[in-house]
Amino acid sequence: MFSIKVTPRFGDTDGLRHINNIALVEWFEVSRNPIFRIFTPDLDLSYDKWKLILVRTEFDYIGQMYYGEDVEIRSYITKIGNTSFTIGHEAWQDEELKARGKAIIVHYDFIEEKSKPIPDSLRKSLEKHLIKEDEIVETDELFK
Repeated sequence: MFSIKVTPRFGDTDGLRHINNIALVEWFEVSRNPIFRIFTPDLDLSYDKWKLILVRTEFDYIGQMYYGEDVEIRSYITKIGNTSFTIGHEAWQDEELKARGKAIIVHYDFIEEKSKPIPDSLRKSLEKHLIKEDEIVETDELFK
Protein backbone atom coordinates (compact mmCIF):
# COMPACT_ATOMS: atom_id res chain seq x y z
CA MET A 1 0.00 0.00 0.00
CA PHE A 2 1.11 3.53 -0.73
CA SER A 3 0.15 6.53 1.36
CA ILE A 4 0.49 10.28 0.82
CA LYS A 5 -0.72 13.28 2.80
CA VAL A 6 -2.60 16.02 1.03
CA THR A 7 -3.14 19.45 2.53
CA PRO A 8 -6.42 20.77 1.14
CA ARG A 9 -6.11 24.13 -0.54
CA PHE A 10 -8.59 26.92 0.11
CA GLY A 11 -9.59 26.56 -3.55
CA ASP A 12 -10.56 22.92 -2.91
CA THR A 13 -13.54 24.09 -0.85
CA ASP A 14 -16.98 24.92 -2.16
CA GLY A 15 -19.81 27.21 -1.07
CA LEU A 16 -20.80 24.75 1.66
CA ARG A 17 -17.29 25.02 3.21
CA HIS A 18 -16.36 21.42 2.62
CA ILE A 19 -13.93 19.88 0.15
CA ASN A 20 -15.46 19.82 -3.30
CA ASN A 21 -15.81 16.34 -4.80
CA ILE A 22 -13.63 17.27 -7.79
CA ALA A 23 -10.56 17.55 -5.50
CA LEU A 24 -10.53 13.75 -5.20
CA VAL A 25 -9.86 13.41 -8.90
CA GLU A 26 -6.56 15.28 -8.48
CA TRP A 27 -5.64 13.70 -5.15
CA PHE A 28 -6.21 10.16 -6.34
CA GLU A 29 -4.31 10.92 -9.54
CA VAL A 30 -1.19 12.13 -7.74
CA SER A 31 -1.36 9.14 -5.40
CA ARG A 32 -0.92 6.84 -8.40
CA ASN A 33 2.62 8.12 -9.12
CA PRO A 34 4.40 5.47 -7.00
CA ILE A 35 2.52 2.78 -8.92
CA PHE A 36 3.33 4.46 -12.23
CA ARG A 37 7.02 4.36 -11.23
CA ILE A 38 6.85 0.56 -11.23
CA PHE A 39 6.41 0.81 -15.01
CA THR A 40 8.33 4.03 -15.73
CA PRO A 41 10.74 4.82 -12.86
CA ASP A 42 11.54 8.35 -14.09
CA LEU A 43 7.89 9.10 -15.04
CA ASP A 44 9.09 10.04 -18.54
CA LEU A 45 5.97 10.74 -20.60
CA SER A 46 7.47 10.07 -24.03
CA TYR A 47 5.55 7.69 -26.27
CA ASP A 48 8.33 5.12 -26.32
CA LYS A 49 8.64 4.99 -22.50
CA TRP A 50 5.18 5.56 -21.01
CA LYS A 51 3.24 2.29 -20.92
CA LEU A 52 -0.03 3.01 -19.08
CA ILE A 53 -3.40 4.44 -20.00
CA LEU A 54 -6.31 5.21 -17.69
CA VAL A 55 -9.57 3.66 -18.92
CA ARG A 56 -11.98 4.04 -15.98
CA THR A 57 -12.38 5.79 -12.64
CA GLU A 58 -15.13 5.73 -10.06
CA PHE A 59 -15.70 7.41 -6.71
CA ASP A 60 -17.81 6.79 -3.62
CA TYR A 61 -18.28 9.78 -1.34
CA ILE A 62 -18.82 8.52 2.20
CA GLY A 63 -18.37 11.57 4.42
CA GLN A 64 -17.57 15.24 4.15
CA MET A 65 -14.00 16.49 4.27
CA TYR A 66 -13.06 19.95 5.44
CA TYR A 67 -10.42 22.58 4.83
CA GLY A 68 -7.76 22.95 7.53
CA GLU A 69 -6.93 19.29 8.14
CA ASP A 70 -4.71 17.02 6.08
CA VAL A 71 -6.16 14.10 4.17
CA GLU A 72 -4.36 10.78 3.87
CA ILE A 73 -4.71 9.12 0.47
CA ARG A 74 -4.06 5.37 0.46
CA SER A 75 -3.55 3.51 -2.81
CA TYR A 76 -3.16 -0.19 -3.46
CA ILE A 77 -3.74 -2.78 -6.14
CA THR A 78 -7.05 -4.69 -6.00
CA LYS A 79 -6.87 -6.75 -9.17
CA ILE A 80 -4.27 -7.74 -11.75
CA GLY A 81 -5.37 -9.03 -15.13
CA ASN A 82 -3.47 -9.99 -18.26
CA THR A 83 -3.15 -6.46 -19.66
CA SER A 84 -4.75 -4.31 -16.96
CA PHE A 85 -4.87 -3.74 -13.22
CA THR A 86 -7.12 -1.92 -10.79
CA ILE A 87 -5.94 0.59 -8.24
CA GLY A 88 -8.01 1.13 -5.10
CA HIS A 89 -7.96 4.55 -3.46
CA GLU A 90 -9.12 5.74 -0.05
CA ALA A 91 -9.28 9.26 1.43
CA TRP A 92 -9.03 9.48 5.22
CA GLN A 93 -9.46 12.56 7.39
CA ASP A 94 -9.48 12.52 11.19
CA GLU A 95 -8.90 8.75 11.04
CA GLU A 96 -12.22 8.24 9.24
CA LEU A 97 -12.75 6.94 5.72
CA LYS A 98 -14.31 9.81 3.78
CA ALA A 99 -14.13 8.58 0.18
CA ARG A 100 -12.94 5.69 -1.89
CA GLY A 101 -12.55 4.97 -5.53
CA LYS A 102 -10.80 2.92 -8.11
CA ALA A 103 -8.97 3.37 -11.35
CA ILE A 104 -8.49 0.79 -14.07
CA ILE A 105 -5.17 1.10 -15.85
CA VAL A 106 -4.15 -0.73 -19.03
CA HIS A 107 -0.58 -1.64 -19.94
CA TYR A 108 -0.50 0.05 -23.32
CA ASP A 109 1.85 0.62 -26.25
CA PHE A 110 1.18 4.12 -27.57
CA ILE A 111 3.19 3.57 -30.74
CA GLU A 112 1.31 0.40 -31.73
CA GLU A 113 -1.89 1.76 -30.11
CA LYS A 114 -2.80 -1.51 -28.39
CA SER A 115 -2.72 -3.13 -24.99
CA LYS A 116 0.16 -5.40 -24.02
CA PRO A 117 0.44 -8.18 -21.43
CA ILE A 118 1.92 -7.06 -18.14
CA PRO A 119 5.42 -8.59 -17.91
CA ASP A 120 5.98 -11.04 -15.03
CA SER A 121 8.59 -8.83 -13.36
CA LEU A 122 6.14 -5.89 -13.22
CA ARG A 123 3.30 -8.18 -12.16
CA LYS A 124 5.40 -9.31 -9.16
CA SER A 125 6.01 -5.68 -8.19
CA LEU A 126 2.26 -4.97 -8.36
CA GLU A 127 1.49 -8.08 -6.29
CA LYS A 128 3.49 -6.62 -3.39
CA HIS A 129 0.73 -4.00 -3.05
CA LEU A 130 -2.25 -6.31 -3.67
CA ILE A 131 -5.27 -6.14 -1.39
CA LYS A 132 -7.98 -8.28 -2.95
CA GLU A 133 -11.38 -6.66 -3.44
CA ASP A 134 -13.09 -9.22 -1.19
CA GLU A 135 -10.84 -8.09 1.70
CA ILE A 136 -12.08 -4.48 1.47
CA VAL A 137 -15.16 -3.36 3.43
CA GLU A 138 -17.94 -2.57 1.00
CA THR A 139 -19.17 1.03 0.99
CA ASP A 140 -22.72 -0.16 1.82
CA GLU A 141 -21.39 -1.70 5.03
CA LEU A 142 -20.08 1.69 6.16
CA PHE A 143 -23.60 3.14 6.28
CA LYS A 144 -25.13 0.47 8.55
